[in-house]
Amino acid sequence: MVTDFKRIKMKNPLVEMDGDEMTRVIWEKIKDILLTPYIDLKTDYYDLSIENRDKTEDLVTIDAANATKKYGVAVKCATITANAQRVEEFKLKKMWKSPNATIRAILDGTVFRAPILVDGISPLVKGWKKPIVIARHAYGDVYGGVETYVEKGSKAVLQITDKNGNSKYIDVHDFEDSNGIVQSIHNTDSSIESFAISCFEYALDNKLDLWFSSKDTISKTYDHRFKDIFNDIYEKRYKDKFEEAGIEYFYTLIDDAIARVMKSEGGFVWACKNYDGDVFSDMLATAFGSLAMMTSVLVSPHGYYEYEAAHGTVTRHYHRYLQGEKTSTNPIATIFAWTGALYKRGELDGLEELKAFASKLEEAVLSTVGQGYMTGDLVSISELPEKTRLDLEEFLYKVKENLEEML
Repeated sequence: MVTDFKRIKMKNPLVEMDGDEMTRVIWEKIKDILLTPYIDLKTDYYDLSIENRDKTEDLVTIDAANATKKYGVAVKCATITANAQRVEEFKLKKMWKSPNATIRAILDGTVFRAPILVDGISPLVKGWKKPIVIARHAYGDVYGGVETYVEKGSKAVLQITDKNGNSKYIDVHDFEDSNGIVQSIHNTDSSIESFAISCFEYALDNKLDLWFSSKDTISKTYDHRFKDIFNDIYEKRYKDKFEEAGIEYFYTLIDDAIARVMKSEGGFVWACKNYDGDVFSDMLATAFGSLAMMTSVLVSPHGYYEYEAAHGTVTRHYHRYLQGEKTSTNPIATIFAWTGALYKRGELDGLEELKAFASKLEEAVLSTVGQGYMTGDLVSISELPEKTRLDLEEFLYKVKENLEEML
């Protein structure tokens, strides 16, 4: 082990958002084994565990988001989103909103999710030769919606009141014969514009084609607005730049996009509305190898970055961990959340050694798996002839061993 390594000094802190269950365990072990021995880690810490969100009336989530606006870069652990079962399990005061939805609404911007490719693991879709990056709009739709139960005999009406107090009413449905449910969702032109700009800039920076898909044939106002804004911004600001870079932008319906994705070789950015991006990023992560093998970063046009793993809190492993079992939980996406944030912090602060460390840690992770040392989820899909299944700590220490050979 390196004994004379001079720890890297940071100029500005990262916003650190701790989380729940097994990922909270992974979080602490990554810091202890792979980060603090090498970095004088400076963070502005927020406990986003479900218990603390309940205790603070979810104000801690808002505070964490505002801190990200202050410092520019955040790294977030996976967190529990409350449902009826979780409310009962943790005796919560109420069914709090998704912390990710709250943070994204405050920061605005786009979530970019890309698979982590390693030697020995091929995509389930054999034609995919290059990564497919999901660009998920991180505002509005069902994540910012309101909804309610409706009793039989009720009538639902959408009321819009303008700035002068004039109202118009749109009939939604007459629940004459049955109980039912109603949901209202919204978006804003400014957020859609930010989404589009983030996607065009990302595609240019990475020299990738950009696809955008929705269902404007059915949603002739809501989805069509997305289509029109994307097209208008492209024609006015990005068409010449895309042509000069040799890349393409095009719009297609969401169902056509899925068919195209399955037949493609990859190597493009797929821009999706909030819900579509949520669903298809998990599909792509699994098809490329594992939910724990996908990076996720929220990029705000206002200059804020939030890095996280694209998966949940790994509840099943956590229950086994509480019983004293060693679990073979894959920490790679969480490691890459840290490396992404550290690299960006180094980039913004002009710290080349911090950027270099983040890159070497990622390289050490990929090298470890490429050598045949991996967690159980990867053993089952790896094509390497010789594989060794490691538990969580064994894997982290093997990564540490490879890292120290590079330092």
